[in-house]
Amino acid sequence: MGDRVSEPATETATTVGIRVPAVLEQLLMLRALAETVALIADFAVDEVTDIRLALDEVATALILDAVPGSTIACDFSYDDRQMFVHVSSMATSQDVVEKQSFGWHIVRTLTASLSAMQAPFDEIIGGYPTVVDFSWVRGETNGG
Repeated sequence: MGDRVSEPATETATTVGIRVPAVLEQLLMLRALAETVALIADFAVDEVTDIRLALDEVATALILDAVPGSTIACDFSYDDRQMFVHVSSMATSQDVVEKQSFGWHIVRTLTASLSAMQAPFDEIIGGYPTVVDFSWVRGETNGG
């Protein structure tokens, strides 16, 4: 599986987003929102579980390396075909998302597409702007 990203169809997609402090205590909020949005989007229970687990892996990695006092933003866009998840934060180190790590392997296995990008160090904010995107496509075997 490649690291491709499928963008949602903007004219028919619904997007729900949240921005919370980048602290581990907020993982429960992010998990709950992922589950709620996936259920409202009418994904099957096993798909909801996979989406929630993928988000949990991504959010945990970003929170553990977040610049103190920063936030983590998460947007869920869905239509009748797929869900696209966009997670961003400000990291204290380069390459916060280790593409060879077990967590990255889990997310790659659970999703249809996965992409991570990190911008150069931002002197003003004191960190590396970091974005992870993944998608789940209804009716396709995700991962692999």
